[in-house]
Parts: sequence; C-alpha cells; structure tokens
Amino acid sequence: MDSKELIDIFYFLEDTFIGDYIRSSTWLFPVIESFHLIGLGILGGSVVLMDFKLMKLIFRNTSNIYILEQTKNFFIVGLSLLIITGVPLFLSEAVKCYYSRAFWIKIISLVMGVLFVYFVRNPLIVKKEGTILILIGFVSFSIWTVVAASGRWIGFS
Repeated sequence: MDSKELIDIFYFLEDTFIGDYIRSSTWLFPVIESFHLIGLGILGGSVVLMDFKLMKLIFRNTSNIYILEQTKNFFIVGLSLLIITGVPLFLSEAVKCYYSRAFWIKIISLVMGVLFVYFVRNPLIVKKEGTILILIGFVSFSIWTVVAASGRWIGFS
C-alpha cells in the first residue's frame, strides 16, 4: 500500500459520522479526551507499580507475582479505556494524525508495549527471579514512557 492509498483511507476515516460529529461538537472532544487521560492514569499506574517493583524501587518485601495479580486487571481496564476513547479521538482528526510523527511513534510503541507486557514481562515475572527482571522493568517503563510522551506530543504537532 503506497502513501496515496493510505492517506485516502485516513481521509475516509475522518469523514465518518463519528469523526464529523466529534469535530462539529464544542464539548465532545474534550470530554472524550478526559476519559482518555483517565485510562492513561489507570494503565500508567499499573505499569509504574509493576515496573518499579521489578526495578526494586518499591514493595521490596512483596512478591512480584502478588503485584502482578493486583495490577493486571487495572492494566486491562486502562488499556480498554484508552482504545475505546482513542478511536473516536483519532477519527475526529485522522488526517492530522497521518502527518504527525508523534502519532506514528505512539501507535508503534503502544503495540510494542502491549506485546512486551503480555509476551515478555508477565511471563518472565512468573518464571524468573533475579537481576534480569530489573532490566525487564526498565525496558517496560521506557516503552510506556514513550507511549505517553508521544501521545501528549500529538496535541502539539
């Protein structure tokens, strides 16, 4: 798919009923954005707790598996809320997103972050102990920091 076909898809997505409705409303975008940020807070909180635990910055006397069990549902809720609110936000400004480097960085790092959590971090927490988990926590935290920072930067681009 060349960029002409891709930009045509983004124009089509922006011209959907949802995109038009959000763009034409004075208050709808900020309300959806507020819930998007709540989702970021929920997901971010679960990530910070687990990753800081792995890096031995907090909860040193608590097992990794216990913290994982306590945070995994918050991760799912936060991620779900981010996706549910992110799609209509995207539809309201899809063409702007197409031209935004920050948007592409966010989407790529978001996919990387989710894959890393489910296929690297969480399985290793269950199977491993030791210093490798410090590195895993640092890598995970770094990926999610890029997601949040690039998402915030979309508003400036």
